[in-house]
Amino acid sequence: MSEVKQLEGEEEGAEEEKPSERRRSKTMSRKEMARDLRRRRLTGQVDPEESELLQNIDSQRPRTRADCVNGPRPCLFVSCKHNLYLDVNPETGSIKLNFPDKEIGELEHTCALDVAEKGGITLEEVGEIMNLTRERIRQVETRGLMKLREATEAEPPVSARKP
Repeated sequence: MSEVKQLEGEEEGAEEEKPSERRRSKTMSRKEMARDLRRRRLTGQVDPEESELLQNIDSQRPRTRADCVNGPRPCLFVSCKHNLYLDVNPETGSIKLNFPDKEIGELEHTCALDVAEKGGITLEEVGEIMNLTRERIRQVETRGLMKLREATEAEPPVSARKP
């Protein structure tokens, strides 16, 4: 038996001895990943290196607008609700990539608050920034204004509120 075949036979034998160690690939949703992390934290099974990395990222994460207003751009905290790179649905936990053909470093604008502070831009410009059409931006604007109108009509006037 050649040396290569003998090594292959030894490797196969080694795999046969430990069939229970082989793990299959698994796809997890964001909710499942968060649930798994919470479970590992509760049972003390968190990898120290992973834990240190998560703490380091969490310590650098801006808490308020004042913390990030002069921060580096593009903003790399894609989980921030104001980041334009991706959207996270708070109800389902699904993630939508707004720019699937680009990396975050390729974007000119990554923060919705930065764009809002510019002020006075057209629907066309907002559409280019958000990777949406002008018509879609108009629809979102109309829906947002309608929600604001409903919220202010449902709320009692300030003079009618109890102190």
